[in-house]
This record gives sequence, C-alpha cells and structure tokens, in this order.
Amino acid sequence: MSKGTIRALIMADKQADRVVPPSGFTARLTLFVSGAMAFLAVFALALSLASGRLADRWASELARAATLRINAPGDQVAAQTKTALTILRQTPGVAEARALSREEQAALLAPWFGADLPLDALPVPQLIEIRGAEPGYDAQGLRLRLAAEVPGAVLDDHTRWREPLVDAANSLRRLALVSILLIGGATAAMITLAANAALAANAQVIEVLRLVGARDRYIAGAFVRRFTLRALIGAAVGVVLGMAGVMLLPEASDQGGFLTGLGFQEAGWVLPLIIPVLGALVAFAATWAAARRTLRELS
Repeated sequence: MSKGTIRALIMADKQADRVVPPSGFTARLTLFVSGAMAFLAVFALALSLASGRLADRWASELARAATLRINAPGDQVAAQTKTALTILRQTPGVAEARALSREEQAALLAPWFGADLPLDALPVPQLIEIRGAEPGYDAQGLRLRLAAEVPGAVLDDHTRWREPLVDAANSLRRLALVSILLIGGATAAMITLAANAALAANAQVIEVLRLVGARDRYIAGAFVRRFTLRALIGAAVGVVLGMAGVMLLPEASDQGGFLTGLGFQEAGWVLPLIIPVLGALVAFAATWAAARRTLRELS
C-alpha cells in the first residue's frame, strides 16, 4: 500500500462516506467489539506489568536473602551459632547476619503447629538470617568454610524455590502478552466480519458508483474511514472504563500480596492510552483487506 493510497483513505470525503450507513448492526458491532476488547486489553496489560514487577521483586529480594540452619546437639548450638555469625560477618558480600530468637522461630512455626509449640522440648534447629549485599557473596566458598568450622551448619540460599516462583511470574507475564495478541486478533476478525457485512449490504450502491466512474480505492476509503473511526471511539471508551476499573483495585501491600498490586504505576498509566491507536490501526488494516477482497469479488 503506497503513501498516496493511505493518504487517500484517511482524508475525509463526505460524499464517499454516505456509502457506509452511519448506524445499524455493523456500527453497533464495531463499537461494542472495539470497546470490549480495549477494556480487556487494559486489564491484560495491567496483569503483564504487575507480573513483571513481581518477578523482578522476587528475583531481587530472594537473591539477597539466605538462611543458615544449625543442626547440633543442645550443648553445642550456642557455640556453633557464635562461630557461624563470626564467619558470616567476615564474609565479603554479606551485609547482615543475625540469629533468630526463640520467639521469632516460634512465630514461623505457629501457622503449622500452633502458637503454644514448646520449642524447648523439640529439636528445633537454630536459624540465622542472612542478607546479602552487592555484588553478592560466594555461596559455594561459604559452604566449604562452614562445613570445616561449623559441622552442623546448612546454608540455604533459596535457589530451589526462588527460581520456580520467578519462572511462574514470568510465565504469567507471557500469558498476559499472549492474551493481548489474541484480543487484537479477535478484534480484527470481528471488524472484518462487520466490514464484509456492510460491503455486501451496499453491493448495489457500489455497482452504481462504479458505473458513474468511482474507483475501488475511492469506495474502499469510505468504509476504511468509517470503521476506523468507530473502532477508535469504541476503544477509547473501553480504555477509559478499563482504567477506571484498574483504579478501583486495591493498592499493593505486603499483607495482600500479589493480588493487591495489579494496577499501573507511575509512567505505566500512559501505556493504556496507546490501545485506542492500536485498535484504530487494526481496524484500518482489517477493513482495507476486507474491502479489497469484497470489491474484487463484486467485479
């Protein structure tokens, strides 16, 4: 499609626009479909951005966090804990290391064993919380030193369950992006059906226009402009409603977890404004293809 063709399709012509009925089934279908799909696209975009933020946060926070577990006889726990803390504070890349108190360990076990768990009567290992600094510490070297000086120490850098969580968040982000692509495809399909219906309904008018010398590009331009404008208006309304719905979602909080952080943040609020433009472009391409095919069949 040349620049001249695109310019001719975009430039308004009131006489040509009369070919396309201003209301009716196709008009309502185009407005409704573009609006509904834009509304869904806003939430899919919000889910994609939220999943990306979640994956980045999990990867960042969990990569810096680790736990040292000391399994030792009761009379050796204090000594091994002191030695482990000394080693950790001497290790480059470790920003903080502290032993959890009995109360903190009881709080960690309370959801499974209840608040009245007698820790003194159970062989509960001593836990040490480790916070890493940039660029991080040598986990393998730290394990070797702990194995030599603190026999009962087991270092858990959370790799086993950190990676599945990050992979799950990234998969959710990819799923949201695929949903946006499917929404765009469904919009194109529905607008194509509506354009075909409008072209078929105006077959006799098209024949008369051809008889008086109208070119196919002139006729197609009327349909392209009308359906593109309808898609733009419908998508704009859908985006406004979608953004209003996102604003009503609860804000992100540590207590609410992932489900409270589905909204847009900062510059992310600008991204939904692109959806009406993309919807208009999809309608433009779909209507142009439908008009060319139908006009060829009517020849």
